[in-house]
Amino acid sequence: MPFVSRGLVMTKDELAHIGEGAVGYLRKITGGEMSAAFPGIPGLEPNAELWALFAANGQPLLLTDELSSALAGAQENELVPVAIH
Repeated sequence: MPFVSRGLVMTKDELAHIGEGAVGYLRKITGGEMSAAFPGIPGLEPNAELWALFAANGQPLLLTDELSSALAGAQENELVPVAIH
């Protein structure tokens, strides 16, 4: 089903790529949540509180225990950081 807003119609795939290469999404997440969402990431403590930086398409770019490091990662990748909950 296409996404429709204010007369603009786009597919889910097109919507997923908005901001690609320009926006980085920051989220505080536990190691357990991250492992569940991305099983290929090894060795995360389930209760660890982490900061994740995601690309616009949802791919994880950086995982750290410091917000300042996540913000620096966004800057290094020339991404505008946006907080998500």
